[in-house]
Amino acid sequence: MNIVPIAFAFDSNLIMPACVSISSLLSNAEEDTFYDIFILHPEGGFDTSLLNKVKVAYGNCDIHFVTVSGEFEGAFEIRGITSPAYYRLLIPELIPDYGKILYSDADVIFRSDLSEVYGTELGDAYFAGTYDIGMNLGEDGIKHIESTPGLKVGSYLQSGFILLNSSQIRKDSLVSRFKEEAKKNYKFQDQDILNIVCGDRKVVLPWKYNMTDYSFMYLMEKPELLAEKYANSDIEEAKRSGTLHYNGHKPWKKYSVNFDIWWEHYRKSPVFDEKFYFGFFNSKLNELDSLSLWKRVKILVRYFVFGRKHD
Repeated sequence: MNIVPIAFAFDSNLIMPACVSISSLLSNAEEDTFYDIFILHPEGGFDTSLLNKVKVAYGNCDIHFVTVSGEFEGAFEIRGITSPAYYRLLIPELIPDYGKILYSDADVIFRSDLSEVYGTELGDAYFAGTYDIGMNLGEDGIKHIESTPGLKVGSYLQSGFILLNSSQIRKDSLVSRFKEEAKKNYKFQDQDILNIVCGDRKVVLPWKYNMTDYSFMYLMEKPELLAEKYANSDIEEAKRSGTLHYNGHKPWKKYSVNFDIWWEHYRKSPVFDEKFYFGFFNSKLNELDSLSLWKRVKILVRYFVFGRKHD
């Protein structure tokens, strides 16, 4: 049996999407993969019933709840991203049983097993992650990196899905440095902090492990820029079975790139609610009718050029 530890961090507002994410993780596990799942959450009012429902529905996991009390209270918040975003920085201390552990945001759909990425050799690197395409190649991203001491254009990694070298982080006492940096008003919060504190001691993962909304738009509109960071074979594999990270618009709230794939997994999840499902799409009928020609073309491109994998 391959035991793969993975942590998520979120508050009560993301419990339902987290259940869908974890369901997609478990439903795409190989037969010999067992996920040891840790949920990091703030104190008070955190209802675990839906998450326990997911655990009961699958026999290939265990779920542990870890309360984070007082850490990062008053930390800088922006763009609706709250303090639980910083919890990933505490994982080496909060979950000491593992030398390395995966972390994922809750707005993710997994479409493959994670045993291979968990086996990534880290050496003395502190963490592994995918390139943040927009930050390294986009005008605004480059401007932010160049204006932030400690960041470097071309090597900035995305923090929504990472493999943490917990033993090395503990050995070098990095968590205390993470906490100190969190007192500063970094625009991209934990992501800036990880890139600054860890410096060049990072490993780049294939794009398939973290296909953000923004990087997918590069695939559709500026494929030549995406090709600067990833080989064509990596891009093709990502399109077939890559992990989708909805770090822009949330598909359970409004239309977004690849929203149909999220809803496909929601329908298959043990937390599926018919009233919520049909209510969402009924409320969007007028919005869909009023889409511009260009937005309709993008939807057609999504279906007929890139296609959708059906089980």
